Amino acid sequence: MNPIRYRRVVLKFSGEELSGSGGGTLDPDVLALVAREVRRVIDLQAQVAIVVGGGNIVRGAEFSKRLGIDKVTADYMGMLGTVINAMALQEVLENHQLETRVQSAIAMHQIAEPFIRRRAIRHLEKGRVVIFAAGTGSPYFTTDTTAALRAVEIEAGAVLMAKNRVSGVYDKDPNKFADATQFPELSYLDFLNRGLGVIDSTAVSLCMENGMDIWVFSLGESGNLERIVRGEHVGTRIGGAP
Repeated sequence: MNPIRYRRVVLKFSGEELSGSGGGTLDPDVLALVAREVRRVIDLQAQVAIVVGGGNIVRGAEFSKRLGIDKVTADYMGMLGTVINAMALQEVLENHQLETRVQSAIAMHQIAEPFIRRRAIRHLEKGRVVIFAAGTGSPYFTTDTTAALRAVEIEAGAVLMAKNRVSGVYDKDPNKFADATQFPELSYLDFLNRGLGVIDSTAVSLCMENGMDIWVFSLGESGNLERIVRGEHVGTRIGGAP
């Protein structure tokens, strides 16, 4: 068996990833795929925390522009969308015999624990999957930044940015340009200087300040999550020296 490179990781995917290709709010097949992939990593005795976006339910920026809703209010609406996704993901994970806890940055005691760093770490040490909901609890911060922040707080080894439509970071949108080239590896500064928008720049800056690896990869190919945890190169790594 290969040694584990990352004993503790934060897995991040957007709300849009959960909607799949059918155009609905939540795709049961995608949720089941996430559960199967997480199960494989837990079976390696690795620890997994998850941050999920809410764009399949509410995109705060779009609501603010189209409906004239105050930006702060729209951002809080988006945070509540992540809680709905976290609850759905929790049910599916537990149907796959995974013990879970949802921790919310916005207090809602009937359905989630508050985010408490030491409690989250203890859950992970006991083999539970911790799902961080409601972003950072503050407006103006993306769920990418939430993933980076939580990863630093719980002393994870890497942030794993899972995608369904791309397999890594490209020099241009591979869904629009057939000649798009994927980067196997990028330094933090190279990513920021190129203005590549696949990850929020604040999240990358936070990871750079703390030496946190970022992997951008396709969740659609079975086993990719496990391969990264084991130490194989999958997708694009953003970080310092190998």
